[in-house]
Amino acid sequence: MGSQASARGRSGIRRARGAASALLVFGLIGGLAACANDPLAEQYRAGDNKGFIAANGFQIVEIPEGERTEPVVFDGTTETGEKLGSDDVAGDVVVVNFWYAACGPCRAEAEALEEVNASFEGEDVSFIGINTSDAPETATAFAEQYGVTYPSLMAAQDGAIKLAFADKTPINATPTTLVLDKQGRVAARIIGQLESASILQTLVRDALEES
Repeated sequence: MGSQASARGRSGIRRARGAASALLVFGLIGGLAACANDPLAEQYRAGDNKGFIAANGFQIVEIPEGERTEPVVFDGTTETGEKLGSDDVAGDVVVVNFWYAACGPCRAEAEALEEVNASFEGEDVSFIGINTSDAPETATAFAEQYGVTYPSLMAAQDGAIKLAFADKTPINATPTTLVLDKQGRVAARIIGQLESASILQTLVRDALEES
């Protein structure tokens, strides 16, 4: 690939690292945070912090450290032709978003995901998309249109990528967003459109702060 494609594929992984000092993360019971003006996050704060289902079907499941499965081991090729796998993000908290371009909720949540991505720039956090249906050209056009800076693995012709995750946690809907802890284990699962960046920010921050 050209230097521009290579730079995007490789540097995109590290764009999710950074100090979030300019963004406020408010505490929820048991460590979940939300802005006071965020009704969905407020509903989550009122729950037991282990599972949450909103009226619109948005669902969050947090997995205690002692109940997590083995690390997810994966590898594949990004939309720019770069090789990317679990070894490349080892030691990071990793956010994995399953999406495809024609998915309305995927388009709607793209801005919130990128907001969280940018908020952790410079920190040990990586964002990776898993595109389940599209050709690389379609995924690239989506990233350009919606300002997505992190890479996506192309899974339409590589079933092993999806199976690597499905073997460790249910992937029953698109979009689904996973938070992997520093050991590569699934620490949280978000099913449905991410409507509150603050919820994902706190799930990532909680994983970062684990010993």
